[in-house]
Parts: sequence; structure tokens; C-alpha cells
Amino acid sequence: MKLSAISCGLAAAGLLVLTACGGGSGGSGAATTAPVTQTPVPATPATPVQAALTFANASVHDPSVVRTGESYYIFGSHLAAAKTTDLMNWTKIADGVTATNPLFADVTKQLADTFAWSQVTDLWAPDVIQLGDGKFYMYYDSCKGDSPRSALGVAVADKIEGPYVNKQLLLKSGMWGEASPDGTVYDATKHPNVVDPNVFRDKDGKLWMIYGSYSGGIFIMAMDAATGLPLAGQGYGKHLMGGNHARIEGAYALYSPQSGYYYMFTSFGGLDATGGYNLRVARSKSPDGPYVDAKGTDMANVKGAPNTVFDDASIAPYGQKLMGNHQFALADGESGTPLGYVSPGHNSAYYDAASGKYYLIFHTRFPGQGEVHEVRVHEMFINDDGWPVVAPLRYAPLSKAAPAVAAAVTSADTAGAYKMVNHGKDISATIKPSTAIRLASDGTVNGAVTGKWTYKDANKVTITIDGTAAVYNGVLSRQWNTNANAFVVTFTAQNSDGVSIWGIRTGN
Repeated sequence: MKLSAISCGLAAAGLLVLTACGGGSGGSGAATTAPVTQTPVPATPATPVQAALTFANASVHDPSVVRTGESYYIFGSHLAAAKTTDLMNWTKIADGVTATNPLFADVTKQLADTFAWSQVTDLWAPDVIQLGDGKFYMYYDSCKGDSPRSALGVAVADKIEGPYVNKQLLLKSGMWGEASPDGTVYDATKHPNVVDPNVFRDKDGKLWMIYGSYSGGIFIMAMDAATGLPLAGQGYGKHLMGGNHARIEGAYALYSPQSGYYYMFTSFGGLDATGGYNLRVARSKSPDGPYVDAKGTDMANVKGAPNTVFDDASIAPYGQKLMGNHQFALADGESGTPLGYVSPGHNSAYYDAASGKYYLIFHTRFPGQGEVHEVRVHEMFINDDGWPVVAPLRYAPLSKAAPAVAAAVTSADTAGAYKMVNHGKDISATIKPSTAIRLASDGTVNGAVTGKWTYKDANKVTITIDGTAAVYNGVLSRQWNTNANAFVVTFTAQNSDGVSIWGIRTGN
């Protein structure tokens, strides 16, 4: 979901009202600064290419992806939206909760009941899905911001770019002293803040909605695939993760036919540049859980300690951390702005059945750029342990290379010098710097860390770091390094403690 949450006391109810609502400083959050388009001075490429690749970036906070035809669309907070055909060059098509936003015929009037409840004229992270009737259903939400007083509803359009017409409100939260949908008096420590919806189909075609942020955590509801509405009698649905105002939000579910697991992505921490936002994942064989991490921890038990506010210490050890704050130093022969992210989070994900590829779509801030944020897309893989691991560099297809570069990474290709980032498990504003290591041809690892590495068939690698029990199972690939103006070998690997390491090859 969204913003660095604001605390406010509610003495009469004996509660501390907490939520996470907001998507940066209104609008796109990009302010008036130049986009972070990291275009380096060309260096001598390790692999010849036709020309330096370019990217057209967009600022859409909390991007939720949906594909129709050859186009990918993302919808985000503040009614922002953008589209692309190549996952590299984005065109903004809407922004701002105003009467002129093209996604609605005057959203301020159509969702007047929603805004009356939330007490703000703004919208947070929506989700769009095309249902069996061919229409597009936008699950929208509005949040007060200093409390979990929120409303979640659905609007429908014949075309993905709208105009959307409001259908109805589905859920409300933050009704202090009043009965909630489950019949009990609303309690923000155990009931959800009804924001951040993600509606998805399971492998059998059944429809589900996962949602929630901070407050009582993440919940899931069974949906009617014909109407797009929740099935009756569920209250708020089933609790999956979080509670006691732990900073967990932005849930997104993806099924992998490769592994047979449902993966639930979430963001831990606060979204702003000092909030330590980071992406994590848990998995389940069933769409409605239980979702567990590699240690088998039921994520429904991962929550803040009672009577605490934003208790990051209690939740940091859990879930598989995919990425957090980091920056890769420039290596010899590289130039431009050192690549890295600050508070990457609130992702969506896409599986392309035709190619068998997985993509992670998220927003991020950047080192030294304050609250400026943009969308990034990274390729994602499933490692030998059945966990998603994320490529270290933003997505660009190898088809852009000339002469053609083999997708297969051999053992000889793998051996060499790397800059490596260890993402750890912390939730903090600290930016993890890269360190220099070498995967030597004799199977040893040396440099900033020592250990062993083993090449496996099908672009797989195992790395063991001395002094720990940490065995990292990973995937090798070739990714576009803008600092080197070339496709280079990279690795992404993860261990059973949920720690991810990334490596970018820099030389022999």
C-alpha cells in the first residue's frame, strides 16, 4: 500500500489508530525533478550491442499489472496509470484524483460515497482484472491516512482505459465503537485496513481477493467469478499475515505452474526513503494459505508484539527477503550513476505462459534522490528450492543484443570477478553497498567473502559462504548493465534464512 503511516491516539477507544496510506507526495510523487534515467557515458562493452538501450520511465506508485493483447498496463495510487509493450518504455495515461482523470467520468462524483467515508478525496493502490464477461474490474480503495478509516469498492469498464463506472462499495474499516463486517466491534490491531486489493484466479479458475495493510494485517476473501463481488458470509475473510500494526502491506499473489506454489509477495517497513521498505515472499500450496517461509513459519503468526507501534524487530526475521536498499559501486570500465534502489516495494508480478518468464513490477526510490520514485521491472526466476529469486538488473530482453548472445550461461561464463550485494534481513534505511568477490575457475569464492561455488545445468548455481551455514541456491542469467553498456552475467541466489545475494560480473 502506501505511505509512512501517521500515528494518532484514540483515548476513548483505548486504541492507537495506525495505518499506512499514501503514495508519496501526492500525484506521481516525482515532483518536478528530472527522472532518474541512469544513462551512462558509453563504456567499452563486454558484449557488442547495436546501441545503448534506452528506457522511458514512469512514476506510478504501487503499480499493479494487467496484460491485454500486446500491452501491459499498470494502475497505481492517486489514480495513476501507464502502459508499455516491452516492459522498458512506459507511457503515462492518467494521474490524479480529479474530475478530468480519463479513467472515470468525474471520479470525484462517482466515488463520492467512498470519499465521504474515508474523509479524503484520494485513492490508493487499486487492482484491475478482466473477468469472464470480458469487462475490466477495478478494485479501488481510499484511506484517511492517519487511521485505518478506509473504503474498498469495485468499478467496471468495457475497455481497460475506461471509463470505469462505479459498481458498489465492498468493505469498510475504521468504524470505531461500531460492529465490523465480522459482527465484532472494530479493532485495528486484529481487523484489516481495507486497502491494497489484489484479485486473482487460482489454478482452477476460482476468484480470490487478497488485501490489507498494517493494522490487523493481510486477509483473503473468496470472490464470485461471475459478479466480481465477495461471496456472502465471510466478514473480512481469512487472516494470512500481520497484526498489531506491524508494517506489512501491499500483498500480491502469483501462481507458478513450474513449482505448483502460490507466492504471496508483501512489503515490510515504511515506503518513504527512510522507511526501509523491502520486498518479501511466502508460499502455499493453496490460494488461501497457510503461507510459510523457508523455515516453515506460518506467516499468520508474524505480527508486532502487543501494544507496540511499527514493531519491525518482531517481523524482520520472517519471509524470504527478495530485495531492499542497495547500491552497486562502479567497477573498472563502468561509468554513469551507480545503480541501486532505496525502499523498493509494493510490487505486482506477471507470469508469461508462452515464454515461461516471470516479471516483478514495483516502484522504488533511489540513492540520493529523496522521495522521487519510478517503476522498475526485473526478471524473476524459480530456484531449485522452489523460491522466487530476482535478477539484479532491470529487465531488457536479450533479443536487443547484436550479435545474438546465448541465453545459456556456461561454467566458464560464470567464473570471474563480481560486485555482490547481500540484502540481509533487516528493515532499515541503511543502503547495502556492493563488495568485490571472485568466483574462481577452481570453484572457490574469494575477495570480500570466501567459500565455494558449484555450477549446475540450466543456468543454476550454488554458492556457499565460509563461516556460516548459508547455502545460496540461485540462477544465472544475462542482464543489461547500463553502467557497462552491455549484457553481462549475473547471479541471484537465496538461502533458507530468507537472505538474497545478487552478483554482477565485472571482469575475468
